[in-house]
Amino acid sequence: MEKQAKVTEENRFAKGLAVQQEIFGEDNIKAMRRVAPQELKHIQDYLSAYCFGDFYTRGTLDLKMRELVTFCAICCLGGCEPQAKAHAGANLSVGNTREMLVEAITQCLPFIGFPRTLNAISCINEVTAEK
Repeated sequence: MEKQAKVTEENRFAKGLAVQQEIFGEDNIKAMRRVAPQELKHIQDYLSAYCFGDFYTRGTLDLKMRELVTFCAICCLGGCEPQAKAHAGANLSVGNTREMLVEAITQCLPFIGFPRTLNAISCINEVTAEK
């Protein structure tokens, strides 16, 4: 299998931040980073470098598929509704539709149960009602 990593230790933060801004909007990410308390700023850096730099920049899966998988994984965890809403919105921003989100979470139903599925649909409803 071809190596999937597309970043180096030196550029993973910058490339991750760029992808994060592409998905969530540059102004939103700048604001999130600006208002983070000083003792938590390292968490923002870890999120940009690790999550978005190391994973979102990999090959094979496109951004739409990565966002859809991320949304499902977050919904499967449960108790992460703020992140599920953010990633539902991110799915819309990369070109996925409400119908795709509903169908993807429906596919998860037998594995995650009704409570988490219904929470996910509530997140989808809240985000798509705003669009």
